[in-house]
Amino acid sequence: MKLFIVDDSEVLRDRLSEMASNIEGVKVVGEAENSVEALKAIDSAKPDVVILDLRMPGGDGIGALEVLKKKKPPLKVIVFTNHPYLQYRKRCLDAGADFFFYKATEFETMIDLLEHLAKVY
Repeated sequence: MKLFIVDDSEVLRDRLSEMASNIEGVKVVGEAENSVEALKAIDSAKPDVVILDLRMPGGDGIGALEVLKKKKPPLKVIVFTNHPYLQYRKRCLDAGADFFFYKATEFETMIDLLEHLAKVY
């Protein structure tokens, strides 16, 4: 499974990349610190799954989500945010997010999901 990570925190991108790289069957094919950079890079990286932050400088994560969900073949998008509010969750799920996790409490759950997805790709 090819994974692309989009988050403005370099520390978090590094941690996610390291943890994901230790999962059998997962290859991190790219990273970006904002949605504009991500949308450009994702076309050439061709990931299966994207981990996407919502609030980043230089671009809106929800707007990027909407663009990503229109790509062919369809991408799985995991929203991973510090903003777990119901209105964000609803808006993301309505826009096509496959999963929505809160960074502060669901980090391990998201890693477990990556392990599961790696088995089906």
